[in-house]
Amino acid sequence: MLHDLIRTWFHWVQAWGYLGVFLLMALESSIVPVPSEIVMPPAAYFAAQGQMNFGLVVLAGTLGSYAGSVFSFFLARFLGLPLLQRYGKWFFLPPQKLLEAEVWVARNGASGIFFARLLPVLRHLISYPAGVFRMNFRAFSLATLSGAGIWCAVLAWFGQQVLGDEPALLESPEALVHVMKAKLGWIIVGVAVFALLYTWMKFKTRTKWEPAK
Repeated sequence: MLHDLIRTWFHWVQAWGYLGVFLLMALESSIVPVPSEIVMPPAAYFAAQGQMNFGLVVLAGTLGSYAGSVFSFFLARFLGLPLLQRYGKWFFLPPQKLLEAEVWVARNGASGIFFARLLPVLRHLISYPAGVFRMNFRAFSLATLSGAGIWCAVLAWFGQQVLGDEPALLESPEALVHVMKAKLGWIIVGVAVFALLYTWMKFKTRTKWEPAK
């Protein structure tokens, strides 16, 4: 089933262009974990072939990510923590993941949202604790747009380079995801290390925070 979904999402980018990029990145930032590696790279490759515009591809991806994040933010604000803890597992939000994201937001605020947009797993989850704990929406928006914009630009640039050398990957979305994750591995590790150091420094300068009961 997942194999079929990945191929369907992949072909949305080809068939729907900017709208496909927007919708898929919106899903990626909400409750459906669409791999962004099958959205931005092919769109950037099509831009290199003259079928799309690189800047508009990044813009569509960024705005889609923001739209999905805003939906998740207000959904979480409306539902509240008890309902998310009870039913979140049905939407890829198990209690442990919610707690980790909650700790991240509470310790790091807007900077935590920014870093989370660049990291696997947290990228999909971070809007929920931000909404539950009523983070300032303007700060949330600025951090989300900044982080999502950088991630979309990096994915698009890497995808353009990778597919430029291996266009056959367009025939295999699963292989493209694998190659892109390998190419982006060191960047993700670097962001994670920097974010952990930043979190540790803030933790050392603040009183210990206890998660909500």
